Amino acid sequence: MYKGLILAINLHVTDVHAGYGAVKALQGVSLELQEGQTVVLLGTNGNGKSTLMKCLMGMVRPSKGEMILEINGARHDLAALSTEDIVNLGVALVPEGRRLFPKLTVEENLLLGAFRKDARDKIKQNLEHCFGAFPILAERKNQLAGSMSGGQQQMLAIARAIMSSPKLLLVDEPSVGLSPLLVSQTITKLKELKDDYNLTVLMAEQNFNQAMRIADYGYIIVHGEIVFQGDVNTLKENELVKSYYLGVA
Repeated sequence: MYKGLILAINLHVTDVHAGYGAVKALQGVSLELQEGQTVVLLGTNGNGKSTLMKCLMGMVRPSKGEMILEINGARHDLAALSTEDIVNLGVALVPEGRRLFPKLTVEENLLLGAFRKDARDKIKQNLEHCFGAFPILAERKNQLAGSMSGGQQQMLAIARAIMSSPKLLLVDEPSVGLSPLLVSQTITKLKELKDDYNLTVLMAEQNFNQAMRIADYGYIIVHGEIVFQGDVNTLKENELVKSYYLGVA
């Protein structure tokens, strides 16, 4: 299997505030992501998970706070960079809702994921790996993306991100719109790809049980604020988690 170049990469988010006009989506969010970790941002819809992902990708500008990505000791202020510059650093997003190009084929969508300069000389290698990880994509490489099932489109969205040879993978709500079986398969595949590519992963998710299968650490966000954090065992024992995610009164 393909093994990406191992680089020291860390993400530091400190006191980030962001919103849309008068709507405050994030209110002082802080979190840490260390090299090789899978960190999960847990929260129900409307609590700011996607806004943080968009901030990290340069799609929404924070009104306050810092987002520093360290790569081999070099510090990069994500709040000051364009989305293109952030992608060129090796950050890839699997967006909520997949955001594919429906009238392009599977293979064309994958190739668009490889526009980053550092990924262009690995197109053949990455294509082979993506087709190996998701055989259905190889079988349907000439099919229009918009004609595929929701589960197949989620596979394609993940594979498209992998085509950019990322160091940091952001995954926003991978379980949305999928059956329980497909959710389980998707989470398992993310773990495999993370190990194969030596990735560092930040995943926003509301399916607690599935997220905890691959998480090293988790943060719970409520109304734009981090209200609790901890490792898997600590989170499972938290009363907020029991009430909102595990159905325990």
